[in-house]
Amino acid sequence: YKGTRKKMPDELAEQMPIIKDVLRAMNIPILELKGYEADDILGTIAKKNTENGIFTYLLTGDKDSFQLISDTTSVIIPTTKMGKTEYTTYTPELLMEKLSIEPYQVIHIKSLMGDSSDNIPGVKGIGEKTAYSLIWEYATLENIYNNIENLNTSAKVKEKLENDKEMAFLSKELATINKDVPIEIDYEDSRNSEVNKQELYEIFK
Repeated sequence: YKGTRKKMPDELAEQMPIIKDVLRAMNIPILELKGYEADDILGTIAKKNTENGIFTYLLTGDKDSFQLISDTTSVIIPTTKMGKTEYTTYTPELLMEKLSIEPYQVIHIKSLMGDSSDNIPGVKGIGEKTAYSLIWEYATLENIYNNIENLNTSAKVKEKLENDKEMAFLSKELATINKDVPIEIDYEDSRNSEVNKQELYEIFK
């Protein structure tokens, strides 16, 4: 479904193996699995950590990860202004304060408004403003369609929803992060440890 997304620039792609060499020399574990996206792996780590009583901070530029926020998982979003990077740590409380939604509702909003960068269609003609107002009032996509006959919205919006019901539910599926990627986390291997200075020095040199 992400067939229209631009491929990674060659200049970045050719740096990936080098970045991994640097991380290994720094004794930072790398978790990856062919066929799965980074946010699916992040979601799986957060879920496994919760099951193991470990609090998780996810540092990412992807606001789709807001759906992973919980009492045991916070999402840290970096923003750079005038050359200075600042970090905002999103908790369920901050998400409610800033967007007036709960973490699970991130998926439902995206299923209505879509996301062109991820090639998620959403409901044609429904933008961010309408998507938020519908979710604020009806909480979930299912509840919107359960009340489709008496929706507190214009006839035009209702018609768009009826015409694109199938796309809305497909979009919900596409927007949902997979938290069951078949990966194992070695917690002992994940502890902070000394970097391999000699190896790093050779790479950097």
